Amino acid sequence: MSNNNELIEMLKQVLKEELKPIREDIQGLKGQVSENTSILKALEHKTDVIKAEQEKMSNDMAHMQGDLKALSKDVNNLEIITSSNWNDIAKLKAVK
Repeated sequence: MSNNNELIEMLKQVLKEELKPIREDIQGLKGQVSENTSILKALEHKTDVIKAEQEKMSNDMAHMQGDLKALSKDVNNLEIITSSNWNDIAKLKAVK
């Protein structure tokens, strides 16, 4: 029986030595996975921020487009009024 116990202890020692680098690799991989997870979360947050900024810019552009259309309408009205005023001025000059 003593031989069996010695053999078992030797096998345990060999397994322990063989498994040590595997355990170290697993620990390294755990650290890398944790770091990758942190990077991924930061990238997801950045993507959310960029998306919100793009939505705001799109909304701002829609408002500016509406303002430009209104301004264009006002300029057209101003041209019509100015033309009418020029007509009136020409008529007044003709009466003199």
